[in-house]
Amino acid sequence: MLKIAVDAMGGDRAPGAVVEGALLAAGDLGVEVLLVGEKEMVEQALARCSPKSPRLEVVPASESVAMDESPSAALRKKDSSMKVAFELMKRGAVQAVVSAGNSGAMMATGMFVMGNLPQVDRPAILVVIPTLGKGTVIIDAGANVDCKPRHLVQFGLMGSIYAERVLGIPRPRVGVLSNGEEEGKGTDLTRAASEQLASTGLNYIGYVEGRDICGGEVDVVVCDGFTGNITLKTMEGLASFIVGVLKDAFQQSLMSRLGYLLSRESLLRAYSRLDHAEYGGAPLMGLEGVAIIAHGGSDPKAIKNAIRVAKEAVSHDVNRHITEVLGELGETGAEQEDKLPRRIWQRIKSKIESLGEKSAPEGEGRESKSGGKG
Repeated sequence: MLKIAVDAMGGDRAPGAVVEGALLAAGDLGVEVLLVGEKEMVEQALARCSPKSPRLEVVPASESVAMDESPSAALRKKDSSMKVAFELMKRGAVQAVVSAGNSGAMMATGMFVMGNLPQVDRPAILVVIPTLGKGTVIIDAGANVDCKPRHLVQFGLMGSIYAERVLGIPRPRVGVLSNGEEEGKGTDLTRAASEQLASTGLNYIGYVEGRDICGGEVDVVVCDGFTGNITLKTMEGLASFIVGVLKDAFQQSLMSRLGYLLSRESLLRAYSRLDHAEYGGAPLMGLEGVAIIAHGGSDPKAIKNAIRVAKEAVSHDVNRHITEVLGELGETGAEQEDKLPRRIWQRIKSKIESLGEKSAPEGEGRESKSGGKG
């Protein structure tokens, strides 16, 4: 049975909502869930749930990562619930990690413990946006603020593979997000990335605009993390605004209330298409392993669906396909030049590990951070 580690201390509603969502997933999705976190708090949350709920294994971790904590500070915590979860995957004890905690810390910890897939310079956050069809992929949605053209090419390849394998879209249409469809639009980054994407075997359709994301004209939207995150947050805000306007409209008169009652089921179905909880989590693409970042405010339903997304990524063997496709492209000169930063990163990683070995003498317990949120 597929095993998934869930950071029980991650998110604004942890550990209660996380534990409830994990129980839902264990009961409905046919997966084994390991809850990682401060043992007493997690067991108390489990005790508050129905006695008929599945029994879940609790893996102890004495520290947690706060939502506003810097990635460097998170890396210094040797026994955080996030780090312990990734170490379980590193050892092969689980096949995926899910956390609703700090996304920056999630990315840094994942890279630190697992490393990247071969040929992948930087992991990227992938988000599926609801459309009238099977959805549109946005990549990167916030992991990399400063990018080079080859990074966007890699994002496009990873996004295309995910759209094809997981969403079931044959030959996904890939576009670069820009301020116009004309070739002369965009920035130096988007123009260079567009030129390189056009030379790949992808179904590249050129520049796309923000209005095309939900319109069905494109399946994979490629951008840097700065642009992608602003786009995503704008869409979330717009969805909340639309829901608020509709609620206000239906409360204006007796007739409008009656209209709501008559159309309630259809409205609820429409709302579910806009609800982030239905989509669960965002895969961290390009990592050597499957990691899913859930929304910080995730409720039990969102946690369950984040675990579902993890199961889908493992079941469709997305990482193997990414490795095969990028391996066929081979290393460019630019990628060879990037090995120097990689060597520097390895030296930094070794230094952090050595600092951890020089921590409190044996016998002294680590300071517990069980009250924080992951």
